[in-house]
Amino acid sequence: MSAVEVWYGADGVPAAVSAPGGPGSVVTIGIFDGVHRGHQAILTRVVERARAMSRPDGTRPLAVAVTFDPHPVLVHRPEAHLPMVASLADRLTSLATTGLDAVLVIHYTLAFADQSPERFVRTWLEGLLGARAVVVGEDVRFGRGNSGDARCLSEICAADGVEVEIVADVRAPGGRRWSSTWVRELLEGGDMRGAADVLGHAHRLRGTVVHGMRRGRELGFPTANLEAASAGVVPPDGVYAGWLVRSPGAGGDDAEERLPAAISIGTNPTFDDVPTRTVEAHVLGRDDLDLYGEVVAIELVDYLRPMLAFDGLEPLLTQMRQDVVDTAGVLGVPVPTPQGRA
Repeated sequence: MSAVEVWYGADGVPAAVSAPGGPGSVVTIGIFDGVHRGHQAILTRVVERARAMSRPDGTRPLAVAVTFDPHPVLVHRPEAHLPMVASLADRLTSLATTGLDAVLVIHYTLAFADQSPERFVRTWLEGLLGARAVVVGEDVRFGRGNSGDARCLSEICAADGVEVEIVADVRAPGGRRWSSTWVRELLEGGDMRGAADVLGHAHRLRGTVVHGMRRGRELGFPTANLEAASAGVVPPDGVYAGWLVRSPGAGGDDAEERLPAAISIGTNPTFDDVPTRTVEAHVLGRDDLDLYGEVVAIELVDYLRPMLAFDGLEPLLTQMRQDVVDTAGVLGVPVPTPQGRA
């Protein structure tokens, strides 16, 4: 993963970017929820355009993505309860893999939304970022009441001598346009592989590991527990194969630590004392992890089975051991030594 600068608000942008003689930028704008394949096509063009505009002295414009947090829908229509495909942290992680030089995160408010398209372009893109070129999808909308579109952007930038490239919609082989809406549909249907195909990577949940009932540890299958309500787009109840991902430095390494895990989502119908949905990840073959209070990501690779109510502990333990075997098979890792009470 390449290094990427993250600027939070206008004050975070170095003045040198738009200063006379400064590098300026090739910029795109969007929410980029999930950073799916359609987003990736636009971001790739931003990076390509920035590199193609190198000067004789070797300097070039910065490849910059402007994104917004929270999602505009959550500001304009909070009752909509739109689930985000990816947290801001995971959005930034995915954006960093595209080759961008920087991401500007703008705090989205009603006051910010009330500026005209012309003011947004000239204040933020041209003034703050010194835009030399703007690359966007053909469905771009910006400015008061979403009154700015691709044609409006082209007219504003043409008047100011800024190049504009409109990237046509990128579609799947079946003809459907790649979109965050499509990803949400697949996730809500439990189709992890389908969602990964649209995203270009596995879907992630992110949250803080909290104390649970400790029943998994007592049974020999300790789990890291996340509150499902704060994790993101949580798929239907069931057991999934995936990865528990620790942030750089959390596991004593400079890179992310990826640990194979059997993941349970739901309330655990075998017991009647789990009142809310949780996301529980059992790391295969590990009982030595202390993750409490740590923010981790859970990557969901494939659906294994529905949640079931078992008649006693022995059938439950037998199924949990099988879940470990099935998870190892999906992820292509060794099956660990059998766990759980004999």
